[in-house]
Amino acid sequence: MIGRRPGHRVVDVHAHLGPYSLFFIPESDAASMVAVMELTGTDVTVLAANRAIQQDAHLGNTQSLAAVDAYPDRIAAYAVINPWQDPERELERLAGDERFVGIKVHPSLHRYPVTGARYAAVWEFAESTGCPVLSHSEHQSPYDAPAMFQAVAERYPGTSIVLGHAGITPPGVDEAIAAARRYESLWLEVCGSHMTGPLIRSMVDQVGSGRVLFGSDFPFIDQRMSLGRVVCAPLAESQRQDVLSGNARKLFRWRPLPGERGVDQ
Repeated sequence: MIGRRPGHRVVDVHAHLGPYSLFFIPESDAASMVAVMELTGTDVTVLAANRAIQQDAHLGNTQSLAAVDAYPDRIAAYAVINPWQDPERELERLAGDERFVGIKVHPSLHRYPVTGARYAAVWEFAESTGCPVLSHSEHQSPYDAPAMFQAVAERYPGTSIVLGHAGITPPGVDEAIAAARRYESLWLEVCGSHMTGPLIRSMVDQVGSGRVLFGSDFPFIDQRMSLGRVVCAPLAESQRQDVLSGNARKLFRWRPLPGERGVDQ
């Protein structure tokens, strides 16, 4: 796929933006990321600024919106909600600004369990509006192990929750699959250093191709590498297209992604 225009439509539902405090990330600015998207044939990337998931949700969300303003046809933004940094204020901002298309939470980084009361406003907002929520998920984490999302799905059945990384490790993927099989509101997203084509195939076989989403963790992980895992996975072409963009177009209906026109639904 690299070096030529791919035949697939691609939407990346899990990406970041900007520098990270714990290690160096090359070419993490919006212009560099869009240049890579041109190489991979990615139509749209949905991102959350690293500043937002780390030090300052409000400032980082402003940085995400600046990237949207610079590339409105290629970049869409999550509003990061940090349960320790006035979540109601950021939810009000999300509600009033149509440049945000979803919510991003990171319970492991914020050291607060996804089942905790400080997240209640997030789930209530998402259920009442249809706003999708992307959450970090991590096997054996006390904050966001995949099985913990079953309690959220049970209490807020109308909330669409994307399990970012699908638990990260192979045992985590098994756990995420088990949760998604029990609750149709749980979606699986495939980025991570441990991800393989057979694991992606296992998700599709057990959950169905209609709730598995392509994400890259770009620019933590090069989008080209993450995309290659899906392109080379042992899937039927119709399943691959579901994962690469079809499911994202179905999920983001509250505020549709850029480039909606002309995309098969």
